[in-house]
Amino acid sequence: MNYFKHFCAVAVLAGAVLLSPLAHAGRSCAAPQPPRAETVERGLKLAERTLKALDNSGAQVVLLARAGQDLGKYGLRYSHLGLAYQQSDGHGGHVWRVLHKLNQCGTAESAIYRQGLGEFFLDDLWRFEAAWVVPTPDVQRRLLALLQDEPRAISLHHKPYSMVSYAWGLKYQQSNQWAIETLALAMAPEMTAKRATRAQAQAWLQGQGYQPSVLKIGAVTRLGARVSAANVAFDDHPNEKRFADRIETVTVDSVFAWMPRAGLGQAPVALAP
Repeated sequence: MNYFKHFCAVAVLAGAVLLSPLAHAGRSCAAPQPPRAETVERGLKLAERTLKALDNSGAQVVLLARAGQDLGKYGLRYSHLGLAYQQSDGHGGHVWRVLHKLNQCGTAESAIYRQGLGEFFLDDLWRFEAAWVVPTPDVQRRLLALLQDEPRAISLHHKPYSMVSYAWGLKYQQSNQWAIETLALAMAPEMTAKRATRAQAQAWLQGQGYQPSVLKIGAVTRLGARVSAANVAFDDHPNEKRFADRIETVTVDSVFAWMPRAGLGQAPVALAP
């Protein structure tokens, strides 16, 4: 199939809007590579299938994941989490949009992006698989109201970025961490004030029993990653945990396990190739 024709056929899946400076989800900006036709076609097919499944689910908001990196050695299946929600198309129907945080070209900074499903699944996927959790009706209602209030929806964004930021730290903020802190912003009564904070969000998450993933990352690996990648830092982790090679960070898998356990959503749904 000609992937340009296929792209036009699913134009409804598009709709990227930049909510803060340009982001490229960790890709190198020095030598961008054009996507292969097969990659584009597979990404758009996954977006189409996801669109149909989300519409059939009856949900208005889901926590949507993709597998952009191979994290199998850490026992993790998915790498990146976004907040997907229905938005009116102005003609009596709706489109799906994904609000998520992206790292800028492998640098130490990040931005918030709103994309259609097409863009969300065209981003250098390791595995062409989608997964999501449907929140409870109350959580959906609160999240949808927040996501439709753009300034407030991005109010907890913290630009300094590390892929392995400490789950309970404030120095950096990785993408999955932003997503659940924003979930907390929608849910916590004490965060209705105009100047809600990340510390309040993390306190709510702890109160709801959220447990981050614990990654076993040794000193040699930590040093090599820190020297070679600007978007990886470990200095926000408590010394007693870091020197014991225990890196506690927010992962999609930990969020998906927590949502049904906390009574905030259904069991995860996976859409495999």
